[in-house]
Amino acid sequence: MSSAAAALIPWRLSGSYFEACNCEAICPCRPRGGRRGGRSTFGVCDFALSWRILEGRAARLDLSGLNVVLAGSYEDDEPGSPWRVSLYLDERAGEEQQYALTEIFLGRAGGATLRNFARLIGEVYAVRPALIELDHSSNAQRISAEDYVTVRGAEPVDSDEPITCAIPGHDHPGQELRTEFQRVADPPLAWELRGRCGFATDFDYSSDES
Repeated sequence: MSSAAAALIPWRLSGSYFEACNCEAICPCRPRGGRRGGRSTFGVCDFALSWRILEGRAARLDLSGLNVVLAGSYEDDEPGSPWRVSLYLDERAGEEQQYALTEIFLGRAGGATLRNFARLIGEVYAVRPALIELDHSSNAQRISAEDYVTVRGAEPVDSDEPITCAIPGHDHPGQELRTEFQRVADPPLAWELRGRCGFATDFDYSSDES
C-alpha cells in the first residue's frame, strides 16, 4: 500500500448496492441457501456494479452522497479469472474525493473492498469522472454513467432460499432481479443485453483499521 493510500485509513462507506450481469437469473455465480456458487451461465461474465454511498469517510475526507460504478468482464476458464474493468467516479467529487474512491474501490487502500472483490482485478482500462445517476429503489433499479453504462428496469425473481453475493458481502443477503436492459459502451468493454440478471442489497465496507 502506498503512503498516500495509507493516509486514507481509517475509511468506511455504507449505502445501497445494485449490480447486473449477463448471466441468466438466478445468477449461478451467487450462493443460494448457503451453497456455493459456480460458473457463470455463458462462461464469460460481463457486469456493471453500482454503489450509492449514503455515509462515507476516508480519514478526514467526507465521501457521503457520492456514487460509484464499476464495469468489467472476466472469463471462467482463464487462469485466476482476472477482472478487466473501468471505474466511473461521481463527477461531483473533488480531486481528493476522486482519489480516495479510486484507491478504495480498486482495493489499493485495503479493507473490505480488497477482500470482497478488488483482489480479482487484473487490469484497469480506465478511471473516469462521469455524470452518474443511480436509482436503487425496490424493483425500479437504474444505473446510468453517462453513455458508458446503462442498466434499467428490474423485476424481482423469487427464491425460497437466501441469495448472497461476495461483492457487498455474504452477510448482506439481497433480492435477485431480472433487468430489462443492460448496455456498456466503453471499448474494449462493450455489450448490450436484455432480460438478464441483477441483484440488489446494501453494503457496509471499512478498512482493516476502522
